[in-house]
Amino acid sequence: MLKPLDHIPTLADIQATHREIQALIHRTPVLTSSSLDRISGAQLYFKCENFQKIGAFKMRGASSAAIRLSSEERHRGLATHSSGNHAQAVSRSAQLLGIPAHIVMPENAPNVKRNATRGYGAEIISCAPTLAARESTLEKVVADTGATFIHPYNNYDVIAGQATAALELMEDVSGLDVVMAPVGGGGLMSGTALMAKYFSKNIQAIGAEPDEVDDAYRSLKAGKLLSNTSTNTVADGLRTNLGEKTFDILSKHLDDIITVTEEEIIQAMRLIWERMKIIIEASCAVPLAAVLKEKDRFNNKKIGIILTGGNVDLGNLPF
Repeated sequence: MLKPLDHIPTLADIQATHREIQALIHRTPVLTSSSLDRISGAQLYFKCENFQKIGAFKMRGASSAAIRLSSEERHRGLATHSSGNHAQAVSRSAQLLGIPAHIVMPENAPNVKRNATRGYGAEIISCAPTLAARESTLEKVVADTGATFIHPYNNYDVIAGQATAALELMEDVSGLDVVMAPVGGGGLMSGTALMAKYFSKNIQAIGAEPDEVDDAYRSLKAGKLLSNTSTNTVADGLRTNLGEKTFDILSKHLDDIITVTEEEIIQAMRLIWERMKIIIEASCAVPLAAVLKEKDRFNNKKIGIILTGGNVDLGNLPF
């Protein structure tokens, strides 16, 4: 059994994590589009985590953390607070391991996500739609049950799990110049940046972020953690702030971060739906929006893009 990580994941940690979570995840495909290559002027390789279990990359990090628990910890179960993909990932990981899951969800969480989480066998505890309410309710749940809290991104075990998406991408596509992912809490981008540096000194790791929630861009420029003042973005998976662990990793290993407008995100999302015929969340489209925004920079580059998920409210599309 793997031990919990108390340090930034090494290449060996990421490789061991990948081996251990095989039974809990899918190895997702890498798709291409000659149409999007022509539009962007680059060679694009899309790592389709929208086809992952629970429909998002979050399954990798949650399962990575869950498998590291002792038998006694597993018996007491898993806990987290989330209104989205992380809730489903923790619930599904618990279901596959045959252990309890206790998920704190805000009262205004979409019914489609609440129902999916319950469908994986989790106990849902409702709370007011504020971060303070989430955290205080979770503290009580953990105190009452003894369950282990799995943070959605500020956790080295989770980061090691998220890094396995980039590991698979780099195994499947040789000679990448750039690897890109959207930035929210920074768990995926941290794992992606680490994997890029471990795999080849020649691969640039570049993040992409909405202008409306650009805390990572501002934090990295300022050299200290800054918060978002707004959550007004269609990319709902990116509304959170960096954590201390993800900020530390990105400060050391991220080559750049590009911000894009809401209009650019929606345009890129629509292009992927229309040209690739696949369902993606708005958050997934942010890296493509960045490539299209800076075409000259990425011209003729071989670019790997992680499409983070496909859990979309089909009754509330932005186009």
